[in-house]
Amino acid sequence: MKVWSHEHVFDHPWHTVVHAAWRKYPNPLKPEVVGLDVVDRKVDDHGILRTNRVITTEWHIPSYVTRLIGLRNPTYSYERSEVNTKTRHMVLQTRNLNCTNFVAVDETLVYRPHPEDPNKTLLEQSASVSIRGIPLIDYMENLLASTMRNNANKGRQAMEWVIDNIKKEYDGLSKKILTEFNELTLHQPSVATNST
Repeated sequence: MKVWSHEHVFDHPWHTVVHAAWRKYPNPLKPEVVGLDVVDRKVDDHGILRTNRVITTEWHIPSYVTRLIGLRNPTYSYERSEVNTKTRHMVLQTRNLNCTNFVAVDETLVYRPHPEDPNKTLLEQSASVSIRGIPLIDYMENLLASTMRNNANKGRQAMEWVIDNIKKEYDGLSKKILTEFNELTLHQPSVATNST
């Protein structure tokens, strides 16, 4: 089994990063993610938003991997998430659904406000890769762990892309509202006051 972890600081407040996490896909920086389906979503008795989703991906899988373990496209993962707005924590846990007899890939992402700067968000990311029952286990685990590290970096870039788009949408909407407000106030008939 290979295990790795990483921390990253986003220069954005927690609510912005969480908003971006929900809108991460589709994303041109992560084109392998081709589908995201909500299976279940509810707010529990403690006010925690719990969501279960299935993620569909299309990887560039080398033919020798297909021959060794039978992994073919599309691949599926199951994601469980919890958002607690009181403690300001978002936790995403993902596990593969394909080839579970041979491969187990578990990933956890935790988003919380940075402990030293509330205008930043700390991402704690960890993953484990375990392969069994095929030749070259150590090589394959290292290959998958390396691929996950590279994809994690792309994932953070994809989040920044979404955050930038959210800011552009907000700015565009703000300008539109301000323009419409100004047009309304310019065309308002003036009200004359009578003095006696």
